Amino acid sequence: MMTLPDAARSCPLIAILRGVHPDEVVDIGATLIDSGFTIIEVPLNSPSPFESIEALAAAFGDRALIGAGTVLTAAEADQAVDAGARLLLAPNFDSDVVWAARERGVEVMPGVATMSEAFAALSAGAAALKLFPARELGAGTVSAWRAVLPAETLVFAVGGIDDNNLTPFLDAGVAGFGLGSSLYRPGDDAATVARAAECAIAAWRGAEAKRKAR
Repeated sequence: MMTLPDAARSCPLIAILRGVHPDEVVDIGATLIDSGFTIIEVPLNSPSPFESIEALAAAFGDRALIGAGTVLTAAEADQAVDAGARLLLAPNFDSDVVWAARERGVEVMPGVATMSEAFAALSAGAAALKLFPARELGAGTVSAWRAVLPAETLVFAVGGIDDNNLTPFLDAGVAGFGLGSSLYRPGDDAATVARAAECAIAAWRGAEAKRKAR
């Protein structure tokens, strides 16, 4: 079973499919995986999200890490895991959600915006931290956090991330990114997503190459 560190080493981009419908999610998921994505998230404020998670897990659970996003309660966490999610993500830190994930044996990435939230989430058992909203908090926040967070902590930048602002966050020490509307908008077909995915992968590889060359 693929873990978050495994998936992030392969491709540290999370495809956030907010608004996706169950009848289109497999085609879009196939396009993303073919493009190189290994982490796909269905936010729970999408139409029939548990059906979409179940469909993705059945089709691609052995090739990608399928996650549920915007998980706000322990009950939602249980429903998402029952549907096949192996990663739970949230815009906030709620200890009940983190504990529910741990009880079910899945990884969890809560959203944090302060150092206090970050350490509380790690103490509760979070597998990674979601800097949210990343564009507003800025790469400087990650740089400051890196001075005090455990070295092995995975920090993902999510919120307002697109092909044009990956470099400063990589330089600051993020492990990956969540891509939402820059990758998928409700109504986009698989061909549209394929073009956006190819651009995102190319932008990440270019930014990573520049970072390593410094």
